[in-house]
Amino acid sequence: MPAAEIIAIGTELLLGESLDTNTAFIARTLRDYGVDIFRTMIVGDNATRIAEAIRESRSRAHIVITTGGLGPTVDDPTREAVALATQSKLIYHPELWDQIQERFRRYNRQPTENNRRQAYLPDGAVAIPNPVGTAPAFYYPLEEKVIVCLPGVPSEMETILMQSVIPYLRSRFNLREVIRAYTLHAAGVGESQVDEWLADLEKQSNPTVGLLAHPGQVDIRITAKAPSIEEADQMIQKIVRQVYERMGFAIFGVNQQKLEQVVAEKLRQTNWEIFLVVAGFPDEIRKSFETIVSNSQNLIFLPYTEQNLLLGSYQQHPAFLQSQMVLIASLKRGEQQQILDIFLRHPGGIEETTRSYGGPPPLAGLWAMRTLLEFIRRHLPLKPFGEENL
Repeated sequence: MPAAEIIAIGTELLLGESLDTNTAFIARTLRDYGVDIFRTMIVGDNATRIAEAIRESRSRAHIVITTGGLGPTVDDPTREAVALATQSKLIYHPELWDQIQERFRRYNRQPTENNRRQAYLPDGAVAIPNPVGTAPAFYYPLEEKVIVCLPGVPSEMETILMQSVIPYLRSRFNLREVIRAYTLHAAGVGESQVDEWLADLEKQSNPTVGLLAHPGQVDIRITAKAPSIEEADQMIQKIVRQVYERMGFAIFGVNQQKLEQVVAEKLRQTNWEIFLVVAGFPDEIRKSFETIVSNSQNLIFLPYTEQNLLLGSYQQHPAFLQSQMVLIASLKRGEQQQILDIFLRHPGGIEETTRSYGGPPPLAGLWAMRTLLEFIRRHLPLKPFGEENL
C-alpha cells in the first residue's frame, strides 16, 4: 500500500499569519482511501527549500502532495521548485494560457502578464484542470512515484483533489483498501489510567489504538485498514466493545460529540431541571454551561469570592427549590494549583468533593468545566453511554 507525504507551502503559514487547514483535509481524504501518511511539513516560499523538501519526501513516500505556491506572483515558487527537484526545465503551455484567459473572461476581468507564469510547468508534468480557479494544478510522474501540486486556496484544492487527484491515485496505485477512524471520548479518568487499561490494544498493528489527552478528557482513537468500509467498521467495533468492557463507565461520547451536548441530552431524557451556580470560571466557559440549563435563570455565573460559595445564599432561589439537581462549584486559582470545590444535590442525596489541577493555568477553566459536567453525568439515572455495545 502506498504512503504519502504532504508539504504545505507558504511563508504566511510559517509565520502563523494563516492556518494550514489543507494538510488536515488531504490527510483525512488519503486516509479514507487507504493511503498511509508518513509525514507532513510546512515550507516557506523559497524554491530551493521546497525542492529539498520534495526530494526528501520522494525518498520516503510514493506520493508527494504539495499545496500552495501556484499563483502568478514572484513568491509562488512551486513550479520552479518541482523543476529543481526533478532536474527539469519549465516549459510554456499555450493551451494552459488559453484556459487561464478564458477563466478570466468568465469573471469579466483581464489577466495581467504575470498570470502567464501559471502556464509554465516542469517538463514532464501533466496539467490538472482547475474548474474553480485560475491556477492549473499538475502532477509529475516519476517511475513508481508521483508529485502532485495543488493550489493553496482551500476550495480549489478540495475540488481538484476530489474530482481529479483521487481518481488518478486510485487508478495509478490500485487503491482498493480504506482506512477508517473512530474516536471514543472519556472523562473523569487520566491518560495514564486509560493507558494501563488499554495497553495491550495499543500494541496492535491493525486496528491501531492511540490516546490523546485534553484537559479533563481523554480521546481513544481506533483506526482500521481493510478492503471495504464494512470490514474496517467491523474491525473497529470489535475493539470498541473491548474498550467498553474495560472502561465503559468513563466513555461519554464518540467522534464529534461534546460532553455538554451529552449531558444536556441526558437531562432532557430524564426530564430533570438543573440549577447551576459557578464561580471563578473564565467567561468563555459560560456557553458550555448554558447548553445544559433549560433557561438563563437556572445559571448563576459569578467571579470567585468566599461569599459567593455560601450554600445558604441560594437556598431560597426558586430554581434551587424546583430543580431536581443543584450544583454549586468554585474554581480557586493559584500559581501552581487550581482547586475545584463541588457541591451537588440530587434525588439520591448530596455529594461534595474537591478536585485539583496542576496543568497550565490557561487550561484550568476547560478542565474544571469538563470535570463538573462529568460529575453531573455520572449522577444521572440513565444507562452508561454505549451500554448497547457491551
